[in-house]
Amino acid sequence: MPGILWLASYPKSGNTWMRTFLANLIADSKEPLPVNKVSEICSGEANPMWYGPAFKKPLDQVSKQEIADVRVEIQIELSRRSKNVLILKTHNCLGEYLGKPLIAMNATGAAIYIVRDPRDVAISAADHFGVSIDESIEILAKETSKSDRAIYEVYNSWSNHVKSWTQIPHKTLMVYRYEDLLEKPEETFGAISRKLGITKDEARIQRAITHSSFKVLQKIEEEEGFTEKSRNSERFFRAGKSGQWQSVLTDKQVKQIEKDHGAQMKKFGYL
Repeated sequence: MPGILWLASYPKSGNTWMRTFLANLIADSKEPLPVNKVSEICSGEANPMWYGPAFKKPLDQVSKQEIADVRVEIQIELSRRSKNVLILKTHNCLGEYLGKPLIAMNATGAAIYIVRDPRDVAISAADHFGVSIDESIEILAKETSKSDRAIYEVYNSWSNHVKSWTQIPHKTLMVYRYEDLLEKPEETFGAISRKLGITKDEARIQRAITHSSFKVLQKIEEEEGFTEKSRNSERFFRAGKSGQWQSVLTDKQVKQIEKDHGAQMKKFGYL
């Protein structure tokens, strides 16, 4: 499977959890990998170190259009330089921004897309973005939603993000629900390992599942910190649960999310 293996999702949907599982699976260590070492095996597409050499000025002085103009070229070059399959995390929707594609399809080998109940995403995203839940619900509905970093990611709305990646079934696209990863880890993570051709060794798969469990990740983050933690949050690995919306969201908030995203929620069994 040549090219980039994308780990894609809307923010706060389990992307880093999946990266951690794959990193532990590939490393196959007796001890859990430090979370800050995960990016050495499964990095992010929006990592500034990929983009710095493309410009003769600091990245905070580079325009959004300049980033858009080189984004696909950088992805293609990263894939070309990689001796093995290149695993890259992205929160970009599968589309265009400023007239340029966000994902280099001609450098793509496969993709894992993780979808999570937007009612739970709204809660987790509020903590991550440092906003109220009502504001988080508004962000999930915005078709112009994107990150504010120098190497920005374009989210679009939750519905459009999910639709962009999943609307066309493809043999190299693997779509998983966050909730199934939680409820059936051996079945789902095991299937991913086998489909990617990494290993069929059940003991190795189980070891990677254990090393990437939320309990373990929370402990490691508490002891070592995590460079990807939002400045707005106390911790990155916050809860790792599903169904929190039932006790946290008001009826009005639930109805708004279901109104905004009903079609995609029905498609993935959330309604």
